[in-house]
Amino acid sequence: MATTMDYIEFVCEQLAGVGAVRYRKMFGEYMVYVNDKPLLLVCDNTVFVKILPELSELMAGADTALPYEGGKHITF
Repeated sequence: MATTMDYIEFVCEQLAGVGAVRYRKMFGEYMVYVNDKPLLLVCDNTVFVKILPELSELMAGADTALPYEGGKHITF
């Protein structure tokens, strides 16, 4: 199941006020950018957060998963 347009727009609405938010369709799914930095991968209506050193303390203990076969583990 691919991500729906309604869902990607909902995700971006939730980020209002944190900076310039945009999304781009990539390989049939979406990458969400904040201030032109890739931050979220949205696959099958599931949001995955890119693991960044700046977020390590905040995301400690968060579940991780593969967004697609052959991908790297990222937080969701």
